[in-house]
Amino acid sequence: MSLSDPPAGTPASPPLASSIFDYWVDAWQRSILTFDVLRERGNIYAEHEQSGKPPVLVFDYDIIVDGRKLERPANYALAAIKPPPGCPATDPHKRPFVVIDPRAGHGPGIGGSKIDSEIGIALRQGHPCYFVMFFPQPVPGQTVECVTAAERVFLAKVNQLHPGDAGKPFVIGNCQGGWALMMLAALEPELVGPILLAGSPISYWSGVHGKYPMRYTGGLLGGTWPASLAGDMGNGKFDGAHLVNNFEQLDPANTYWHKPYGLYAKVDTERQRFLEFERWWGGHFLLNKEEMEWITQNLFVGNRLSAGEIFHDEGRSQINLRHIRSPIIVFASWGDNITPPQQALNWIPDLYANAGEIRDNEQTIVYFLHEHVGHLGIFVSAGVANREHTELANALDLIDVLPPGLYEAIITDTHPDMPGLEFASGRYVIRFEPREVSDILALGEEGRQDERAFEVVRRVAQVNQAMYDRFVSPAVRAVTNETTAALYRNLNWARLERHLISDSNPFVKAVAPLAEAVRAQRRPVAPDNPLLQAEQQASAMIGQMWDSYRDLRDSACENLFKAVYESPLTAALVGLSPSAPHLNRPRGRNREQDELLRLRRAERETWFERGSQESGFLRLVIYVASGVGVVDKRPYDGIRQLMRERGLDKTITLNQLKHAVNLQTYLVRLDEERALQGLRVLLPTLAQRREALHLARGLLARSGPIKEEKRLRLQHVAAILQVDETASPVPSEPGPEM
Repeated sequence: MSLSDPPAGTPASPPLASSIFDYWVDAWQRSILTFDVLRERGNIYAEHEQSGKPPVLVFDYDIIVDGRKLERPANYALAAIKPPPGCPATDPHKRPFVVIDPRAGHGPGIGGSKIDSEIGIALRQGHPCYFVMFFPQPVPGQTVECVTAAERVFLAKVNQLHPGDAGKPFVIGNCQGGWALMMLAALEPELVGPILLAGSPISYWSGVHGKYPMRYTGGLLGGTWPASLAGDMGNGKFDGAHLVNNFEQLDPANTYWHKPYGLYAKVDTERQRFLEFERWWGGHFLLNKEEMEWITQNLFVGNRLSAGEIFHDEGRSQINLRHIRSPIIVFASWGDNITPPQQALNWIPDLYANAGEIRDNEQTIVYFLHEHVGHLGIFVSAGVANREHTELANALDLIDVLPPGLYEAIITDTHPDMPGLEFASGRYVIRFEPREVSDILALGEEGRQDERAFEVVRRVAQVNQAMYDRFVSPAVRAVTNETTAALYRNLNWARLERHLISDSNPFVKAVAPLAEAVRAQRRPVAPDNPLLQAEQQASAMIGQMWDSYRDLRDSACENLFKAVYESPLTAALVGLSPSAPHLNRPRGRNREQDELLRLRRAERETWFERGSQESGFLRLVIYVASGVGVVDKRPYDGIRQLMRERGLDKTITLNQLKHAVNLQTYLVRLDEERALQGLRVLLPTLAQRREALHLARGLLARSGPIKEEKRLRLQHVAAILQVDETASPVPSEPGPEM
């Protein structure tokens, strides 16, 4: 007799009774199996702790630099990823990829926890791939500066291993890893190639009314002192579980209902996915108190990064984001309630008044906005990896040579009516459309006037922090030791529940054989069972109730924040005038950089009539394309193919091509007519002029029919060069330089 059979001699049940009995058996079995999965989660948590909490990567790796052994030690390391079976061998001539995972309470590896991931995409394309990982315990005395110093060494090592012409490393910073990457790129601009900020908060005060409640946390807690208190209670170490708990409170419906119910409802199929995610989600790491204080005071509440108010190396080096020389790619999503688009992008208007200033600083910024994916999905979703990350990776060389300016990346599905081939090669086309800084500001809807209240928060935080440091911290540290700190950490519910629901609890361990018996006699209920449908409807109602609670809570918190920090009285108490302008910080310019740019422009102005045939061709294409301003990947692929056909890819590096494109773009923008007149010198023969026009038409046609504005520009160039624009070309020899 099986566990699910009715007693012998029981008469045949009517349909309703049968439905009730079938549902009861299924619900009981699902309950046992769900509890058993939670038991397995607790065991995995304990095993992960005992093994030193290694990264949750699905790829093998070798640690090639251990940051704990450096002159300024940090609990970071650089790992070289090994291609798994089925991936091509690493091509040393391709651009290396470096992924920096977030150290925000969890352990490393989420960016490579699946084959379809940021790391997986890079390996699939043959790129050498490296991973910046970290260990559970910080090194004694470790600071954020120590971490930055270690990452400098890591990037220098990658450049040493790949000194060829494939380009500087493409570095991806996920979430917290993004602001750390921005700091590194500003301090060491020559170490990095294009950088990708994936769901990375840079402008912490930004947001819109009624959304993104995390930005109010500092004000509601009275500043940064709670982080210091948590560090003191941890005997000098801040428990990352506090950050995880904060993330979970953002969506209580998911934390308290949808996630556990989703496991219960689909326990037959969800077990492996649930355990894989929980292994990372429950891997709580520690930070030194000094590190967390630096983060909260300079970033979360201080918002000093984009203002250029952070100094490094004991005040000797200013971190100025204007110093970044490589293209900056920002990947944000409207579905991200941890790093909303405003927080990911508003550092741009903090630095620049308009796109002209971005071009003047010779900086290239590209941003991409996803419609709905959540925060973690930006760097863990297989769909995002196979579409957005793949297209951005394929367009890296193009991004590297984009003329300075602000662009939005747009990915177009060329076959939207073919749902079975979502990730087929060549299905998507990426293009880059010029944008203005005003477009970034428009994302905030109401503007940024509400951010003035966060300046009040910053002042209040400084007062409260000083009082805590002077009067409270000494008393807390006096009664704290490593034993009390361990007890404090283990009583955190994020840890406690995993220890209680594991084999370390003998009552829970007894569930294992019962679960095995249930699996052997599993009897899932039919999908159309009326009680199962009622259960699903009840689940939806419970989720809605939690959402209603969240909305009421967030609205109350926002109203309380505004009542306190938008009050003129509060501003006056901390020394701020109610009539003071909003965000009156300098934009990070300095005389040295302005003088360098002035000299560079003066030198470039001598190149109107200098260069080769290839330089003239680039200038011609840039002039014709600049009318619309949209940069499509297909014409760029055509230019690279043309270079390969002529053997120019062997003599002209990607970096040289980038400088050539920037130079010709600058000349066209500076004096369009003089630049066009200079084509007569760069293309002196009739054959060269005809060939340049013919090739330009072919490249522009790769994106579809040539638009009227571009066609008129082609005719204008032909008139200046005194060439029949439709005449067939006569082959000519390429010149020696760009």
